[in-house]
Amino acid sequence: METLSNCPICNSPEKSPFLSCKDNTVSRETFTIVQCNSCDFKYTNPRPNENKLGDYYKSEDYVSHSNTKKGFVNSAYQLVRKYTLIKKLQLISHYHKTGKILDIGCGTGEFLKLFKDAKWQTTGIEPDPDALKMAVKNYGLDIKQEVEIKNLETASFDVITMWHVLEHVPKLNERIEDLKRLIKPNGIIVIAVPNCTSLDAKIYKQHWAAYDLPRHLYHFSPKDIDTVFKNHDLKVFIILPMIFDSFYVSMLSEKYKKGKLNIIRALWNGFRSNISAIKTGDTYSSQIYLIRK
Repeated sequence: METLSNCPICNSPEKSPFLSCKDNTVSRETFTIVQCNSCDFKYTNPRPNENKLGDYYKSEDYVSHSNTKKGFVNSAYQLVRKYTLIKKLQLISHYHKTGKILDIGCGTGEFLKLFKDAKWQTTGIEPDPDALKMAVKNYGLDIKQEVEIKNLETASFDVITMWHVLEHVPKLNERIEDLKRLIKPNGIIVIAVPNCTSLDAKIYKQHWAAYDLPRHLYHFSPKDIDTVFKNHDLKVFIILPMIFDSFYVSMLSEKYKKGKLNIIRALWNGFRSNISAIKTGDTYSSQIYLIRK
């Protein structure tokens, strides 16, 4: 285990315990989230050493790496993903009709396959060797290992995406500098992360599935995303909702809290979370941030 001495966003050494959560996916161990006393940013601390983090992804239930359809929740995830992939293509095509796209943390490659079929030049980064092999074997994609990101050409991508990946990256500020170096001057960076200020996070507390300790190292609010990218001279210019995430996360959270899935309660809490977010404007369970220089 390693312990961070300072807040990754404001560098303050002062922090307080916020919440302890059980790893319900792999290890069944309990981990702690701390909150910065200066800027309120929440992060997992202590956390597994970087060379041990991969052990906490080794589960068939970790759907982005296994692509499993086992169980109702994973089947629902797969069904919704077909729709949301099309919406992602439409979103990005609004800014760039075609070009070069880099997807960091591309998993088993379904997102990049869609863009490859749409005549984009696609590159992926994936640290998990099994997911990488699936992406190459199934779709013939150009997928590189994590360490190869340093070898990519400066200012070479029109679009860089990280779909629920930034919260996993051990070296947060170093990764944002990678994004800044690799994006073209008129390019866009697309970041999607869970939102720890959402109503479903408040409802489920330590059972909220999107805390996902210890795989999620950081627990962002919209303010945190705005601040950490400003620190690197990058600007958030649009925030968009991921309305299905509240339902998926609530289904997992119900299972973690009660030991079994209560679909009606999960759907109700997901609905409540979205209604609350409509009223506040930026507190959806997960959100997409469009960022540029």
